[in-house]
Amino acid sequence: MKVFQEEFSLRTSKRNEMINIDRSVRDIVERSPILDGDLVVFCPHTTAAITINENGDPDSVHDILMTFEEIFPKDRPGYRHMEGNSDSHCKSSLVGATEQVLIKEGQLVLGTWQSLYFCEFDGPRTRRVIVQVRGV
Repeated sequence: MKVFQEEFSLRTSKRNEMINIDRSVRDIVERSPILDGDLVVFCPHTTAAITINENGDPDSVHDILMTFEEIFPKDRPGYRHMEGNSDSHCKSSLVGATEQVLIKEGQLVLGTWQSLYFCEFDGPRTRRVIVQVRGV
């Protein structure tokens, strides 16, 4: 099995946002020598995450972020973490740091309405995303 790994940076602009990273991930897959296999997209931050979700209607992202805010309000009484971003850590843990996507003939295998998103929960910040492509 071959392994190819690259990373990219992005700058977020809001405290909570979801950024479509399909193009950046596809660019890495195109540079890799691997045509068939899978990839892992990894977020090395404790207040951000990676997910796959709806790409056809921007209201979906709005609704997801609104729901996270309702479940994990920023100023919830009882939070003890001194940095004041406990809600961000909770959101990140719920969504997760990685996603795995299949690759066939050099293309991401995603559903019609699916995209990869970088989820910022404690921005704005400069963030890193690591992509590892594995296969033949």
